[in-house]
Amino acid sequence: MSHHLDSPAARADARLNISDLYVFRGERGTVFVMDVCSDSAGTDAPKGFHPDARYEFKIDSTGDATEDLAYRFTFGAPDPDGAQPLELRRLVGADAADDAKEGVVLLTGTTGRALSGADQDLRVWTGRAGDPFWMNPGVVEAVGQAFQHGTDVDVPAQDGAPVKSLFSGQKVRSIVLEVSDADLMSATGTRDIGVWGVTALATDAGGWHRINRCGLPMISPIFAQFDEELAELLNQTPPAADIDTFTDEISKRVAAVVGVRNTASDPHAYGQEVADRVLPNILPYTIGTSAVFGFAEFNGRSLNDNAGEVMFSLATDSALSIDLTKDAVDAPATSSFPYVAPAV
Repeated sequence: MSHHLDSPAARADARLNISDLYVFRGERGTVFVMDVCSDSAGTDAPKGFHPDARYEFKIDSTGDATEDLAYRFTFGAPDPDGAQPLELRRLVGADAADDAKEGVVLLTGTTGRALSGADQDLRVWTGRAGDPFWMNPGVVEAVGQAFQHGTDVDVPAQDGAPVKSLFSGQKVRSIVLEVSDADLMSATGTRDIGVWGVTALATDAGGWHRINRCGLPMISPIFAQFDEELAELLNQTPPAADIDTFTDEISKRVAAVVGVRNTASDPHAYGQEVADRVLPNILPYTIGTSAVFGFAEFNGRSLNDNAGEVMFSLATDSALSIDLTKDAVDAPATSSFPYVAPAV
């Protein structure tokens, strides 16, 4: 999993769980994709987008790990056919980090339809789609166990049958937002940005409670797959506090694993290197460029990047294969809007 059902709060209502975040160059501009409500939560889990929640793309444009721009989606109750009304707002500057601010309405519409803003360069699609992520279930569990216990990655032997992705045949609810580069840069003032996704639920007291947060892929499955307290802390901590909060824990866990695997000459130094690389937990991207999420470079993330293999190899300082490629996905992503594969 990349971020699927990563904490108790996320498992309590899958509509609030961000399974993945993507940022890449689209047909008209920069594309932001947030996938939530994975079928992996089970058939009895609530479906769709939560009508009392906010789904936000947060963007840092100054390098301080604090949002300077936010695109906020809210949804209404579903009609008998399952379609939900939606509203998109933009919040700029200090307002982007203030739950009490309302921002400016950019677009309204309904899920399951391609929607355009007044300038036609702003495009939105939301709805049920094929999950573009793929993962070998045996490898992800072995990695999680290793980083929990400070042991080697003990990948189970294959029985000869082809490896099947953990998410084969499963669907998610996707939020796809495309913004022209000119409009995005007019708000950021720079090409170099950092992006993360947040879900928040309205409280009885009138405020908002953060449920899930997703920046780089695989952080929670690697470091907190079997540590619910750490998983919850990863979701609740703001990015600006990531370095102070998680550096020691991540560097220690990496050092233990690479030490056992004997893949780094100085395990503690390598652990610090990995912590420096992944903290703050924000996805970097240069507006106008092709996304590439690789071992050597994090620059956005396309729908076809093998993020699991990249992050496993980084964390273990070794070439750790998951024996799967993008061909393991049942409904491949496309090069045209909405980029994800809509599902009935």
